[in-house]
Amino acid sequence: METIPERKKNNMCYRLFEFQVREAQIEDSDSKELWVEGYAVRFNSPTVLFEMGGIEYKEQIDSRAFEDCNMTDVIFNYNHGGKVMARTRNNTLQLEVREDGLFIRARLDGTEEGRKLYDEIKGGYIDRMSFRFTIRAGGETYDSENHMWTVYKVKRLYDVSAVDIPAYDDTSIEARKDSAVLEAKAQEQRQREAAADLKKRALKLKLLLQ
Repeated sequence: METIPERKKNNMCYRLFEFQVREAQIEDSDSKELWVEGYAVRFNSPTVLFEMGGIEYKEQIDSRAFEDCNMTDVIFNYNHGGKVMARTRNNTLQLEVREDGLFIRARLDGTEEGRKLYDEIKGGYIDRMSFRFTIRAGGETYDSENHMWTVYKVKRLYDVSAVDIPAYDDTSIEARKDSAVLEAKAQEQRQREAAADLKKRALKLKLLLQ
């Protein structure tokens, strides 16, 4: 394993996941609790971040990555912006670190915007979620042989968001691409130096045998 360069401060990462909807009748009321839920992360499950030069570059998140993560005030919104529809501080957004991943539940019947979003999710108009987080300095490693990052320490989880355009954050992915390019160039340089050294040794041996 090789430690990759540290990320810039405030460099956010975004990851997509699928989810389900669930309704629950509120006792002594005609209203219903409206929930969306799903795994934001499946631990030790490689995800393809991007493809470059015919090579897939992947990421996996270690099962202990959220042990010291700051999740004290996480919000649920739409496209990582706009009005807050749920949050951990009032227990309408629930986060649970399970053995196999990070599970989230968001209750959306508390605001008009949340109820509208729930209907759009239930109708299939929006079918992805994304969560936004940062990684601690030195909290990930890069395996150049398998072209894969492993995240060991998530610093903070900021929000969970329903998204209509399922795309990773360009900034975080470009940072990953830059690291991959640098690693590829460094590997090429090492190969050139090894070949030159081998040629030099062969020439030296040839001179000794003459």
